[in-house]
Amino acid sequence: MNPDRFSLTVDEYLAQKNVLFYLEDSASQLLEHKEEYIQFGIVRYFAEYFNSVRDGNHVLFREFSYVKATPHNRASFIRMFWRCFRQIGKNGDLLAMTEYTSLLQLLCPDFPVEVVQNAARIVLMDDAMDCLMSFADFLYAFQIQFYYEEFLESIAAIYQDLLSGKSPNTVIVPTSTSVEQLPHVATTETTPQDVVDSLTFFGCIEALCERYKHSHPSTSSIKEILQQVQRVSFYGFLIALAKHEGINCEIGSLPNKTDLLIDPEMDQELEKLIAQISVSPTSNSGNSTTGHKEPVRKASPRKSLCHRKRIETESDGSTEETDSSEN
Repeated sequence: MNPDRFSLTVDEYLAQKNVLFYLEDSASQLLEHKEEYIQFGIVRYFAEYFNSVRDGNHVLFREFSYVKATPHNRASFIRMFWRCFRQIGKNGDLLAMTEYTSLLQLLCPDFPVEVVQNAARIVLMDDAMDCLMSFADFLYAFQIQFYYEEFLESIAAIYQDLLSGKSPNTVIVPTSTSVEQLPHVATTETTPQDVVDSLTFFGCIEALCERYKHSHPSTSSIKEILQQVQRVSFYGFLIALAKHEGINCEIGSLPNKTDLLIDPEMDQELEKLIAQISVSPTSNSGNSTTGHKEPVRKASPRKSLCHRKRIETESDGSTEETDSSEN
C-alpha cells in the first residue's frame, strides 16, 4: 500500500482514486442491465465490478468516453491492448495506421481515429503517414499520446508560441480549464527541422506542471530528456518521451521494451488452454499413435447472453483466445 494515502483527507483520497466515478458507473450499469445481473445477486455484481476495475478488465468493449475518463482506465486500456495483440510483435509484423485503428476498435468500438493518427505521427515524424510501423514502436507512442493527451496538447501550444518567437515571459501557459480549447497535436504545422531552445522549453513546461491537474510526466524525467540537447523539435521531444523508461514506469501499463514480448502468466494460461484442447475425452485412442494424437475440436454448449457477458467482463482481455488463434 502507498503510505502517502494517509496524508490525504477522505475527500481528497476519493477524488484521487475516482471512487465516486466508479460508484456512479456501477450503479448505472446495474440499472441498465438489471434483468441480467439480478439473477446472480446485487452483492456479487458489485464485487465483480470492482474486482474488474482493480484487475483492469473493466474497460473491455466499453465506450470511449468511459475508457478515457480516468488515468486508471487509460492505463488499463493500454495494457489490455498490449496483452491482446502482443502476438503481432512476436511475429515481427509491420502494420499501417489504419490496421492499428481496427485493432483498437475491436476493444473499444468508437475509439477515435484522431488519437491513432497522433500516435502514428510520433513514430513517423508527421511524414509518410502510410508507412508501416512495428508493434513496439506504435505501442509506446500510443501510450504517450493516449495517457498524456491533454498534456501534449498543452505543450504543443507552448511550442508553437516559442517557435513563433515569443519571449518566455509572454508565453501563455495553458491551464487545465482551457486545455479543451487547444489545438490537437496533429494540427501543429511543424517539421523535423523546426526547433526551440531546450532549456527555455523546459522552463515553460515546468511552469505548466506546477499548476496542471491532468496527468503529466514527472518534471525530473522531462528535464533529463531536454538537458541532453541544446535545441529540440516537437516530435523529437515526443519520441524521447515515448522511449523514456522512467516515464514508462510512471504510467505502469507496459514492461520495458526488452520484456515487451514476454508475459509468463499469459503464456502459462495459453499452454493450459492448448493442453485442454489437445487432450479430449472423446478422442479415439485406437486411431491415434503415441506422440501423434490429433486434437479433437469439441463443440461448446450454448450459453445465455448473460453468462457470456459475465465471462467477458471477468476475462483479461481475451488474450488467451488471441494468442491461441495466432499460433
